[in-house]
Amino acid sequence: QLQLVESGGGLVQPGGSLRLSCVASGFTLSYYAIAWFRQAPGKEREGVLCISANGDTTKYADSVKDRFTISRDNAKSTVYLQMNSLNPEDTAIYYCAAIPSRCRPTRYEYHNWGQGTQVTVSS
Repeated sequence: QLQLVESGGGLVQPGGSLRLSCVASGFTLSYYAIAWFRQAPGKEREGVLCISANGDTTKYADSVKDRFTISRDNAKSTVYLQMNSLNPEDTAIYYCAAIPSRCRPTRYEYHNWGQGTQVTVSS
């Protein structure tokens, strides 16, 4: 059974960094694209970044440009989201989602989700 588990969230001060991990089990990660989404209180879930099975990346949110990067380690069945220069607007629950092969343009096409990890940026 396909399972995704996020970790690495927490409380960080503005300007700080966090690295989130998404560990996959029950399927071969190398055949899948993994996307990171986030949902702030009272807002819709929005895409952040995605990495396809061949390593191509897709940026969903302009607000994370030059601050967030996505990478994958298939040997560890893990995809990472490195977040730098965090600001309070980045506060949200962060989710990873899996889909075969390539990234898709909207969240509605992703059907396999993790449970999320909370990121809070506050002084």
